[in-house]
Amino acid sequence: MALSRREFLQRSGLLTAGGLVLPGWLGHPLARRALAQSIGDRFLVLCFLNGGNDGLNTVVPVADGASAALRQAYEAARGSGSGGLRISPAELAATAIGNDPASGTPLALHPAMTGLKNLYDQGNLAVLQNCGYPNPNLSHEESRVKWERGDPLGTGLGTGWMGRYLASQYGPLDLPAVSIGGGVPGELAQTATGVLTFYALEWFGFPADYWYWDDIGAYEAAFASMQALGGSSPQAMQALIGNTGNAAYEATTVYPPLHDEYVDERGAWNAAYDVDPSYFKDQLREVAKVIYGTSKGSVASRVFSVTEWGFDTHGDQGAATGAHARLLGGVSDALATFHADIADMGLADDVCVVVWSEFGRRVAQNSNGTDHGSQGPVFVIGGGVNGGIYGHHADIAEPALDWNGNTVYSQAAGDPHRTTDFRDVYGTLLRHWLGVADPLALLPLDTGDPGSRWTVPDFDLGFL
Repeated sequence: MALSRREFLQRSGLLTAGGLVLPGWLGHPLARRALAQSIGDRFLVLCFLNGGNDGLNTVVPVADGASAALRQAYEAARGSGSGGLRISPAELAATAIGNDPASGTPLALHPAMTGLKNLYDQGNLAVLQNCGYPNPNLSHEESRVKWERGDPLGTGLGTGWMGRYLASQYGPLDLPAVSIGGGVPGELAQTATGVLTFYALEWFGFPADYWYWDDIGAYEAAFASMQALGGSSPQAMQALIGNTGNAAYEATTVYPPLHDEYVDERGAWNAAYDVDPSYFKDQLREVAKVIYGTSKGSVASRVFSVTEWGFDTHGDQGAATGAHARLLGGVSDALATFHADIADMGLADDVCVVVWSEFGRRVAQNSNGTDHGSQGPVFVIGGGVNGGIYGHHADIAEPALDWNGNTVYSQAAGDPHRTTDFRDVYGTLLRHWLGVADPLALLPLDTGDPGSRWTVPDFDLGFL
């Protein structure tokens, strides 16, 4: 008969009445203290909206402002009636969030985003407008890579922006980051330290055949011998593979019990994620399990990555209701549930969540959807966040758009529609959340025209 995860751990002696028996480096108090010193007791959760989210229907002009007719331009680009994407002021009334700092334009979140509206009202949501990079690329793959690497002009940085931070702080035996899903995302990519990846802690473990218990010891001994051989190799890559392989094996004994610990001790919150369930919500629940375990000293992960899919809304997008509304409503609800769970743990001020997409959508709708665009909003959530609206709304009037009908990247001083370069967002996170004194060591500047290139950084955007 197949055994449960808890039964297996009990039989193997890894789960005791007093808690977890921590093998190797994970159980060493000096190792855990060293891991904590680079980021303190803080956590960072990176949420990717895959497909290119329609930012214009996510943060919507409700009326014209004192110095810009953004609502007028929005209504000219987005139709009403069958297939129309226009969201009316009446539909936006319940999710109003404040005014664009530059033009005074009243803004609102999509009507489906009541969860994030509540976080905004609590001061726990920062809305970063008009985020992008020079020479926007309309390819999903290429644009995503630019955001992940923090290197939009392709200067040769082959690692992720957060990966470079991890590499600067951690060694090959550490596992400071966790990706929920099938692989390591580009933003965490590097070759200096480990990134743990799994779909669910409940099913995460060493790939042995649990039907034949007598073989498990042999499997584990063979694996340990192979990794030890690699770890002692004079060749750097073999040593890296061996050492990280051993760390990953030890993780398969330490991380899975976090599932039972969370379910047993936070059963009501575990059930909360099953209300209007989604895969994105499930991913955030896995993050919550690891954060809970880290807060109790069981493991030492601090950076997380999750993904929601489906934002490539070329057709049947909908306006206040429809496919896009369901996507945004699901993301908003999941993030609100996660924040409430974390707050109940007493960790709201210690967790920062960043929500991004590879690009926005075109200003003008097609027949009933939107094509690939350029800049879009980024959300930052947490008890330590200075809530509010940051950056300038893009100029969406038709004469100001590029030949594709997309908003234009600008770094011109005094431009009321100046773009928030995503590297300023990253740099603010690195400086004010992760304690990096000089983010330029990880985010090199552009060269060229300062009006259309990122040559003057601003790592003090104010949302932290």
